[in-house]
Amino acid sequence: MRASLIQIAVDPDESSQARRVRVASLVREQRGADLVVLPELWPVGAFAYESFEAEAEGPDGPTYEAMAKAAADAGVWLHAGSVVERAPDGLLYNTSLVFSPSGELAATYRKIHRFGFDKGEAVMMAAGSALVTVPVPDLPLGVATCYDLRFPELFRGLVDAGALALVIPAGWPARRRDHWTLLARARAVENQAYVLACGTTGTHAGVEQAGHSIVVDPWGEVLAEAGTAEEVLTVDLDPEKVRTTREQFPALKDRLLGLAAPR
Repeated sequence: MRASLIQIAVDPDESSQARRVRVASLVREQRGADLVVLPELWPVGAFAYESFEAEAEGPDGPTYEAMAKAAADAGVWLHAGSVVERAPDGLLYNTSLVFSPSGELAATYRKIHRFGFDKGEAVMMAAGSALVTVPVPDLPLGVATCYDLRFPELFRGLVDAGALALVIPAGWPARRRDHWTLLARARAVENQAYVLACGTTGTHAGVEQAGHSIVVDPWGEVLAEAGTAEEVLTVDLDPEKVRTTREQFPALKDRLLGLAAPR
């Protein structure tokens, strides 16, 4: 399977609509890939909190329409990153969209762990509650978003649900870049799965982005890593490597679940 991660530069002087047009063109250029991955909240910027309300989209919003058409034109599975979703009840969610090669919506994922502690996303957006996998042929995907990367139990659940690759769009800040690469490799090693972590570059509301999108194999080896500019990473993934890694080093079989808390 050939996967392309598009590390997008988010420029505050570029309108959301202009960026949609540009990113759709980048997706179409990946014809020949099987899977394309975009970053978190690329239409607006992950830290541009003041724009969330104005940029929020319904289920058939402009990003949905542009990315569905781009996926169909390129004939790829497209993890279109995430958008600010306005739900019918008025709540906002950080919601990922995944499209099939025919342009059909194959899955949505509402981010479970919201960043910001007592401000920003953590107070402006509601939390998702469901683990999501996508039945991509030969390489089922488990879907997470950015800050989720710090919570290993989520990824254990995705592996238990059959995921062989873990896809993590993000808007990760440059000042914690070392955590980004460390945690991406850790999630790959502990789950014996591919990790495809796609971030943004540029600056969101004054927050410099880390870039350094990364693809890690089930043994923890880095197959490709971007720099800090807009860039496309294209990597060939072998689903059999997940199965052979798990067979040859069957650590997942030694998990002890349901341990009682100390008294």
